[in-house]
Amino acid sequence: MVDDLGKPPETASGIAARRLATHTGITAAQATELVGLLGAHNWTSLLREARMLKEA
Repeated sequence: MVDDLGKPPETASGIAARRLATHTGITAAQATELVGLLGAHNWTSLLREARMLKEA
């Protein structure tokens, strides 16, 4: 399945990682790793961990 531009649709994990990176200022790679570890639907935990990464 592809969208109108011929690209595959974005996954929930990809959307969560992009949103997490934008919201907290961590890198896209860090956000992708966190989403992979904690899951895309665990937003509170994702925010907590991302904020700790940003402070380090």
